[in-house]
Amino acid sequence: MNAAVFTAIKQSVTFQSVADPISAPGHAVVRLQAAALNHRDLWIQQGLYANIQLPLIPGSDGAGVVESVGSDVDKSWLGREVIINPSLDWGPDPHAQGPAFRILGLPDSGTFAEKISIPAANLAPKPAHLSWAQAAALPLAGLTAWRALFTRAQLKAGERVLVTGVGGGAALFALQFAAAAGAEAWVTSGSPDKLARAQTLGARGGANYRDTGWAAGLQKQAGGLFDVIVDSAGGEGFASLIELTRPGGRLVFFGATTGNPKGLDVRKCFFRQINLLGTTMGSPADFAGMTAFVARHKIVPVVDRVFPLEAAEPALRHMESGAQFGKIVLAL
Repeated sequence: MNAAVFTAIKQSVTFQSVADPISAPGHAVVRLQAAALNHRDLWIQQGLYANIQLPLIPGSDGAGVVESVGSDVDKSWLGREVIINPSLDWGPDPHAQGPAFRILGLPDSGTFAEKISIPAANLAPKPAHLSWAQAAALPLAGLTAWRALFTRAQLKAGERVLVTGVGGGAALFALQFAAAAGAEAWVTSGSPDKLARAQTLGARGGANYRDTGWAAGLQKQAGGLFDVIVDSAGGEGFASLIELTRPGGRLVFFGATTGNPKGLDVRKCFFRQINLLGTTMGSPADFAGMTAFVARHKIVPVVDRVFPLEAAEPALRHMESGAQFGKIVLAL
């Protein structure tokens, strides 16, 4: 089969022929129709993870058709259209992942290939209203946003929620999920165009975090502080998010793309009873809840651009530019 492969750190991905996967016990082989990029693919290419074993087929998100299954796997999966849950071996505790947990695409071979062998437990029916590209865009970012909002922050209808850095996959899903759940959603971005586009997806309004005094301006625009804030950036802006969280509110975060928080005043956190909630990916129950919610509300993932598999390198460079609004997808 053909695949996009990392063969060296900080080098271009190569498009090459590799051995077909097999349907080992407990596994299924999926002929992929589409795969989607995540920032972790870019960070793997840059060597920002420990113990990267090369060569490696990256990719955590994929959708396709089940081609074969192991001898102990339910044969009804054969021929079915599926999406892949990239959260592998979560473990028995729904509150946190176990020691065997890992994300598809490192160290396991990922979805930037024509086929993949995946544990049958990580298959889910493809939501019928989605195209292949839209379905491939859903799993990792959708799961992350779902757990952040509903499992960790326990978002309720009518609450005021702020999603930072709208334009990225998980942030857009958080916006779409919050709006569908009946929350009052607001956003931040460094791009006026992305702020405007977010309003077409349900945002009430937003603020450009590059502007001086943006936090105070956003509070005035929204008419008060926020019940829930979802963040993936960290960095210097995190202190402003503390200021924007109402007493007893919840600030949930799943990334630190701009580094560790600077200038964090812990006294404001404890005096105002603010809940700081870390989250990573999600459990099998989270994935089932997320896919059911997407199907029930007919939520359509935002796809920025679709590249062919052999153009995985230009797709990664497009992600690196930060210009995307939504998910970048590879068509197979």
